[in-house]
Amino acid sequence: MPWDLLEKAAEASWPATPGARPRDPFTRTDWDEIWGSHYDVATDMASPFADQLIKAYPDAKVVIVQRDFESWWPSYKSELLDTLFSPVSQVIVFLLEHIMGIRSGPTMRKVHFGFFGAKNRAEIEANAKTSYNEYYERIRGMVPPERRLEYKLGDGWEPLCAFLGKEVPDVPFPRLNDRKTHSAGDSKRKATILLTTLKKTGLMMLPIVALVIALCPLAEIPEP
Repeated sequence: MPWDLLEKAAEASWPATPGARPRDPFTRTDWDEIWGSHYDVATDMASPFADQLIKAYPDAKVVIVQRDFESWWPSYKSELLDTLFSPVSQVIVFLLEHIMGIRSGPTMRKVHFGFFGAKNRAEIEANAKTSYNEYYERIRGMVPPERRLEYKLGDGWEPLCAFLGKEVPDVPFPRLNDRKTHSAGDSKRKATILLTTLKKTGLMMLPIVALVIALCPLAEIPEP
């Protein structure tokens, strides 16, 4: 993931977000540099920038998958928001940024603050439902019906392939968008980051890595 470019995109998209540096608005050329112009965008990191991407690619087809907020928010909060602002993540972000030069942490915070119109976590939670609903209203208002598909989870391949003009694959539709799968994937990503960091930095980082490992069980305690 080109985190440095995504950070610039966040600063250009939401200039009032905390920590943002002055940027010119992103152009199609700038977006091409992040995701390229030769493949479809189907990544979670592209979603917050949908408004700008629709303007940059006016002929693109858009698939809208809107879950009910009350069912979406708990998993989003526990799997992403809680992780982003947890003590464990703060240590990992420090290692990535200052030891390996990876700007994923600052980028994710700027994207969240910008998308939810917030300056801290409390404001993210306060603004979440309004921002979520307004986001989908804007997207529907920007894309004409013939270029958008209102897709419901569980509809399978048929409506998606018909909309995109593709043949239906002879394989089951993947169903991995559940809370348990996300939790397992998140734990695996944390472990990978820790191992990569340890290999990259050597023994001098052992005390810090040991601290992160010690804190990991605390992050797994479920909320009441």
